[in-house]
Amino acid sequence: MKKNDARQKILETHEILNEFYGRLELKPRREPLRELISTMLSHRTNHANEEKAYFNMLETFGDWEGVLEAKFEDLADALKPAQFPGQKAANIQKVLQIIKAYPENKGKISIAFLEKMETNAALEWLTSLPGVGLKTATLLLLFNYHKPVMPVDTHVFRVSQRIGILTATNTPEKAHAILLEMLPKDPVELYNYHMHLLWHGQKICVWRKPKCEKCPLKTICNYYQEVVR
Repeated sequence: MKKNDARQKILETHEILNEFYGRLELKPRREPLRELISTMLSHRTNHANEEKAYFNMLETFGDWEGVLEAKFEDLADALKPAQFPGQKAANIQKVLQIIKAYPENKGKISIAFLEKMETNAALEWLTSLPGVGLKTATLLLLFNYHKPVMPVDTHVFRVSQRIGILTATNTPEKAHAILLEMLPKDPVELYNYHMHLLWHGQKICVWRKPKCEKCPLKTICNYYQEVVR
């Protein structure tokens, strides 16, 4: 597909889903450091177990200083509801140590400094942290600091591919930049596109048996035109 065709299709998708799901205000869903750590815990873990692991951790150790100073084995035990608790415990403690050592923090555990940081620099800093990938970094920067980035999770990626905005050779990592380049660089627009495709992938364009009969994107969707119809 030519770039101009994909750009037209993404803008049509954005417009249709804005109407279908309704426009959303961009509001942080969680405090920044919680957003970062919770998203790290969410890797290959459902939301209920992510939440259980997060609250187990803080109930056991009290605060971020307590988590940082905890024995590794005890922290891994508290994180057992999440997949790979040992790996996540090690990464969380490393991340908290790096944050505490950030010069501007003067020993505090806070990521408030990201608000003033230029977007690419903030992305580079976040993705340099152990256990923090591009999806986690973009979610945090868009949701909490209203930076113009495009988070791509499995739902956003799947729906964008089925519609024909992304090609079969695109990867989730590449998709962050590809989708961002075609969308308005307005954090509110990017947030709406992300959330609407997330919901669409959860409710209608599901993985195994997409509910195409309910989909408002049928007329522009490659999957519907080539496979279903």
